[in-house]
Amino acid sequence: MIRRLQQADIDTVSRIWLDGNRQAHDFIPAGYWEDHFIPVREMLLQAEVYVYEDEDSGEILGFAGLEKDYIAGIFVMEGARSKGIGRALLDDVKRRKKELTLSVYRKNLRAVRFYEREGFRVMEETKDEDTGEEEYIMAARL
Repeated sequence: MIRRLQQADIDTVSRIWLDGNRQAHDFIPAGYWEDHFIPVREMLLQAEVYVYEDEDSGEILGFAGLEKDYIAGIFVMEGARSKGIGRALLDDVKRRKKELTLSVYRKNLRAVRFYEREGFRVMEETKDEDTGEEEYIMAARL
């Protein structure tokens, strides 16, 4: 089941964010993500966030964060990946928006391929000033 983030979800969602970033972006020092943990945790409560909750266990297995038509991130708990949760979250977001954009690190090949399969195209190549890493700005019309 996909639903809006609630205050009680914040510990789980912020932990999924931290773990997911450290795992998917091993080319960026883990300290970078740890330094951003508290500010991101606070921003999550202010943002448009949808969580994927397992209907049997009630466990949150992933989430998608939005800033208007921009996907700030889709994260799925390790062990629950490659089971359609990311796609379900993206499909839910697609139903809510007419156009979507996102940025993804070029080295995060798994995410780049996922978004390409889902109809996103690279619109621009940029460099993340905070990390120095190259990233793609991707977009999809829905």
